[in-house]
Amino acid sequence: MKTVVLLPIKLNNQRVPGKNIKRFSDGTPLMELIQKACLKTKKVDEIYVYCSNPSVQDYILPGVKYLQRPEFLDGDGANSNDIIREFIKVVDADIYVETHATGPFTRPESIDACIDAIASGEYDSAFLAKRIQEFLWQNGKAMNFDIQNFPRTQDLVPVYSEAPGAYAFSKETFEKYQRRVGIKPYIHEISEIESRDIDYPEDFEIANALYMSIIKERNEETEK
Repeated sequence: MKTVVLLPIKLNNQRVPGKNIKRFSDGTPLMELIQKACLKTKKVDEIYVYCSNPSVQDYILPGVKYLQRPEFLDGDGANSNDIIREFIKVVDADIYVETHATGPFTRPESIDACIDAIASGEYDSAFLAKRIQEFLWQNGKAMNFDIQNFPRTQDLVPVYSEAPGAYAFSKETFEKYQRRVGIKPYIHEISEIESRDIDYPEDFEIANALYMSIIKERNEETEK
């Protein structure tokens, strides 16, 4: 089975300008980290950066391919399913993995776990998620507990928050449902650090602190 990684990149981000190529304190561009994770996977055959602006090639690592995408996908009205739909018209595969530069601490093993889940035939899609086991409220009401007889935190029914590092799905699943998550997804639970997403400027500052104090040293030890 052929497995392909799709890394969509937009250079004109509004909330964090230039987010995907923004550099950490040591000069490392954000989008470099997810590329390194994908290159270290054992289940991936090809990796594509999918971007409308050819200048992104200055940030692409050896072993990763560039594919220019239509500019209309840069608009605010386009979502991930629209991007995937256009990508699979050009690149054929059995399993696709959509990943994002905004999940810089995604581990190769987590990506492979999602691919394995689909290859097993038991699941039609897979994604990474952080487990949340806290007292949650919405619209002034308790979501997951009885405020009169609340349980211990560890006894709460957990909910899961999607992480940007990997959405894996078969070609058949996407063509059938026109979305990246099917009807029988595998949820691969990851840590708080691995699940870090970068949507706002303060998110980048937190990611930079984590990278400089923990992740960079860990990566250097792994590469020795």
